[in-house]
Amino acid sequence: MAFTLHDERIPVWGTPDAGAVEQIVRCAQDAQYAALMADHHLGYAVPVGGVVAYDHHISPSGVGYDIACGNKAVRLDLSAADLRRDIGTIMDEIWSNLSFGVGRVNSEEVDHELFDDDAWSQLEVPDRTSLKDKARRQLGTIGSGNHYVDLFVDERERVWVGVHFGSRGFGHRIATHYITAGGGSDGMQVKPVLLDVDSDLGRGYLLAMELTGRYAYAGRDWVCGKVASLLGAAIEEEVHNHHNFAWREEHDGRQLWVVRKGATPAFPGQKGFVGGSMGDTSVILRGAQGGDVASSDEARRSLYSTVHGAGRVMSRRQAAGKTRWDKKRRRRVVVRPGAVSRAMMMEWVRERGVELRGAGTDESPHCYKRISDVLAAHAATIEVLHTLRPLGVAMAAADEHDPYRD
Repeated sequence: MAFTLHDERIPVWGTPDAGAVEQIVRCAQDAQYAALMADHHLGYAVPVGGVVAYDHHISPSGVGYDIACGNKAVRLDLSAADLRRDIGTIMDEIWSNLSFGVGRVNSEEVDHELFDDDAWSQLEVPDRTSLKDKARRQLGTIGSGNHYVDLFVDERERVWVGVHFGSRGFGHRIATHYITAGGGSDGMQVKPVLLDVDSDLGRGYLLAMELTGRYAYAGRDWVCGKVASLLGAAIEEEVHNHHNFAWREEHDGRQLWVVRKGATPAFPGQKGFVGGSMGDTSVILRGAQGGDVASSDEARRSLYSTVHGAGRVMSRRQAAGKTRWDKKRRRRVVVRPGAVSRAMMMEWVRERGVELRGAGTDESPHCYKRISDVLAAHAATIEVLHTLRPLGVAMAAADEHDPYRD
């Protein structure tokens, strides 16, 4: 058995984090079921890596501020030799043609059929017209924090593009509105906001969440397509999934609202893309098919979920230290050094042959668990189909602060 049971009923995969366990225990008080994936760590009200299921409620704080954050990976018909030969130029092209950072808008006007949907006129949030305009301008932007565009080569020397980001300012505004309307409290160790799905607030949130999910999918589609175009390559395969979302699912004969916050759906045969930290491998996986009784029971206990990434072991502040904005010099200055220096981060990625653009030390591999370890904790319920080794990584620059990240 790869998981442990906390409080005799909450399965926890990997090494338990005390703060995250405290949060999931609080969540379980009002839920039918709760679990923690192996990449879990502290989050707002609900831990990242948490899976919580309700009969008749939905939790905006469970889904989180970056509604529909997720991963997409596409395999291209480009040769690995060509990618390696031109990786510096290619990463420069990605860096200059895509929008990384807080509050960015797309330099290209993106016309998408999503913006013709009637759901925009049904949003019950303030200033929905300006919100739609902002969403339109931000579609296809990557953001900051742990959001990225990566180039990989798999075990068969095939080239993949992987992206990680969510719904940007649109999702953040939706989440903020419904968490506030639902009586949300400040702080991390607080009870999650619950909305009855048959209430006006609950129905409004579900409509907004579903639209936000399609918006995030459209953004990741656009970025992957843009990178393929920059490389002059065609997309041959794609894997796409949210990991901050809620789904209506049947488990043990019951219909439940399953909220996954930093957890990837992994039903038998369902594929997912799970990214490691910069310089570490990522994987294409799928939920295990068949298996023995013990494995099937473990998958059931996870509500057919798995990790969404490697999982943090160090906070952003611990890693990067404390900084302040110096108006006179128009840049950030260090008030207190962090545990990770830029030299340490760059040594790590250089040793692994990664061409890096942007990124701050708060995203260094030193801040994360190893992806192989968290995947091993779920070995009975997933199958790794492809291991992806990064050749190029692009993230927002070190001075960025992004309230939209997960």
